[in-house]
Amino acid sequence: MRLKAVLVLLAALAFAVSPLLNPGFGGYDPSQFPAITSDPPIIPAGYAFSIWGVIYLWLVAMAGYGLWRRPEDADWDATRWPLVASLGIGAVWLPVAMISPLWATILIWAMLGTALVALLRAPWRDRWLLGTPVGLYAGWLSAAACVSLGVLLTGFAVPPFDATGWAIALLGLALCIGVAILRARPWATFGVAIVWALLAVTMRNGFDLVGLFAMAAAVVIAALTVVPGRKRRV
Repeated sequence: MRLKAVLVLLAALAFAVSPLLNPGFGGYDPSQFPAITSDPPIIPAGYAFSIWGVIYLWLVAMAGYGLWRRPEDADWDATRWPLVASLGIGAVWLPVAMISPLWATILIWAMLGTALVALLRAPWRDRWLLGTPVGLYAGWLSAAACVSLGVLLTGFAVPPFDATGWAIALLGLALCIGVAILRARPWATFGVAIVWALLAVTMRNGFDLVGLFAMAAAVVIAALTVVPGRKRRV
C-alpha cells in the first residue's frame, strides 16, 4: 500500500510541474484543424482555466497527506491505482496536446475515466483531503474532456453538426456525466467545477443558443450539488 501512496505523490508532483515544463499552451492551435476559422463556441472564457492552480495544489496536498498519514489505509488505497493512472497521463498531456489534438482528446478522456473511478471509490472520511480535491479534478475534467472532443469534431467538420450543434451536444454530454456522478456520489466540488466551466461558456458566448444552454445546464448541476449537501447536513 505504501508504494502506491508514493506513486500517487510522484504522479501528482509530475502533473503539477508539467505546465512549468511546457509553458505557452493556450489551447489547440487552429492550424492543426482543416475547418476552424475561429474559436469554437464550446470553449469557456479564458479565466476559467485558472482553476487548474487550485487543482494542482490540492492534489499534491492530498497525495502528501495520504503518504504521511494514510499509507496503509484500505479506503485510501482503493483510489490509488486510478489516481496514478489519471495523474500519470495528465503529466504528459500538455506536450501531447501541442502536437496532436486527436491524441490529446483520447488521453483526456482516459484521465477522466480513471479520475471518476477514484472519485466513486473515495470514502466520506477525510473528505477534505481525498474526495473533495479529487471531486474538483474530476468535475473540471468532465467539462474539459467534452470541450476537447467538441473542438476536435468541429475542427474536422464531422457531421451531422456544425460548431453550434457540436457545442450543444457536448455540453449536453457534460451535463449527463455530471448528473450521473452527482446522483451516485454527490461530492460538492465535482458539481462546483462543472458549474464553473459551464458559466464560463456562457460568459464567452453571451446569451446566444450555446450560452443559454450552458447556463441552463449549470442551473441543473448547481441544484443537484446543493440539494444533497443540505440533506447531509440535516
